[in-house]
Amino acid sequence: MSDKPVVILDDESDITDLCMVHLKKSGYRVESYNRIQDFEAGIKKADPLLIILDLMLPGGDGFEILKQLKKEPRYENVPVIMLTARGDEIDKVLGLELGADDYITKPFSPKEFVARIKAVLRRGERKSDVKVISLDRIRIDLQKYDVTVDGKRIDLTTTEFKILALLCEKRGWVYSREQLLNHLWGTEKLVIDRTIDVHIRHLREKMGEAGEMIKNIRGVGYKLE
Repeated sequence: MSDKPVVILDDESDITDLCMVHLKKSGYRVESYNRIQDFEAGIKKADPLLIILDLMLPGGDGFEILKQLKKEPRYENVPVIMLTARGDEIDKVLGLELGADDYITKPFSPKEFVARIKAVLRRGERKSDVKVISLDRIRIDLQKYDVTVDGKRIDLTTTEFKILALLCEKRGWVYSREQLLNHLWGTEKLVIDRTIDVHIRHLREKMGEAGEMIKNIRGVGYKLE
């Protein structure tokens, strides 16, 4: 078990207390905060294993905090789970697009809460084994979230990056839309299958001629040739 802490920001002390009890039982170190200013001061001293952010906070917004974290190199690869009482689909999709790794809606089961954290951390461990994916026309730096196509850097959203990385990791492997959705957002399906088509279209456009490497296998899904 890592000695890095799981850092929690939630204005409800009963929620942070509940999270701390169950995470500590599972062997994790935990640091919790109920105010944004305390979180901002505390996280500067921490090297977090994972961050749990409440969406609705007095005097602030979990989305804004998430955006700021992802802009800083020391936090950009730290997994983030959004924790909130709001279950609107648009909020979930926005959080995931901004770089959150999962989204848990209150009230939640403590067992599910811990299981989701373990699942997110396992995904991070698998990604850390391979730092760079290099194909004939595409180079992906998984640590820096950097993509070059035909020697030119392209800017991708978090979702586009994850789709391209998955297709490149197993070139020639056909992924169904359902598999892509599960890879992006886990078993909590938040959007319809055709949303994948929109992300693929944008990804192809940004890749230019190399976008033709992403093939649509009719009735099945997508692969990278």
